[in-house]
Amino acid sequence: MKRQKLTPYLFLIPGCIILGAFIFYPMLQAIWLSLTEFNMIEDATFIGLENYENLLQDDLFWQTLMNTFIYLIGVVPALVIIPIFLAVLVNQNIKGISFFRSAFFIPVVTSLVVAGIAWDWVYKEHGLLNYALEVVGIITEPIGWLTSTSTALFAVMVVTVWKGLGYYMIIYLAGLQSIPSDLYEAAKIDGANWWQQVTRITIPMLMPFVLVVSIMSSISAMKVFEEIYVMTGGGPLHSSETLVFYIYTEAFSNLNMGYASAAGVILFIFTLILSIINLKVMGKKGNIR
Repeated sequence: MKRQKLTPYLFLIPGCIILGAFIFYPMLQAIWLSLTEFNMIEDATFIGLENYENLLQDDLFWQTLMNTFIYLIGVVPALVIIPIFLAVLVNQNIKGISFFRSAFFIPVVTSLVVAGIAWDWVYKEHGLLNYALEVVGIITEPIGWLTSTSTALFAVMVVTVWKGLGYYMIIYLAGLQSIPSDLYEAAKIDGANWWQQVTRITIPMLMPFVLVVSIMSSISAMKVFEEIYVMTGGGPLHSSETLVFYIYTEAFSNLNMGYASAAGVILFIFTLILSIINLKVMGKKGNIR
């Protein structure tokens, strides 16, 4: 009997070892480094909370933090809501629907470097976007979407949304296909119209999936890096630089590992708080515990 009770815990040991080696140990190491001055050449020197004090006085840190929150507010609602409509669209039992599912999913499997270069062509002053806007008369002069401080961050946000739609659509599609068809048949017998079926059956049953997508897209937005690195390099004038890019620059360009670790710890705290808020708000709406 005692052996049977221990067996499940033995199966957990490999997972705990992997988590400890690749998640918890690096996390503790980053917290320790954030309390030191370390340039990867000389030994780390303990300086207490000095890195955090310097961060709070760093205007660039606050700018990148603001850019990160703008990114979060702009990207997450789009990645939570639009894939629901795409999932409903590709959940139809019609001929050739596999083609549309594949078409929506292609951006997900496209390399970020390739996507960034392709969108860079679209955003050029004499690129496809400016040409289309000039043809329909919306603009009279080309706009430097990636070279203007007022548009660079938003231009990169569009690419993040474009690339993530298919991924979250698949999650919602799995949710839609897990809803028993008996519920819809019973609703039709009771006289429920399409809108009532959506609001009373589809959306409530999808709430666990909305919660998952909300948390995943929020974390993804907080740690965005590749699109910015490929398309703008954080410019112009740091206007598209987010917190993760700032951490990368401090760590590997300025070799200021302790300072970068302190920024990383702050990013972790914000991400943790955001995930808890998501769990509380979305979990309460979907009656999820």
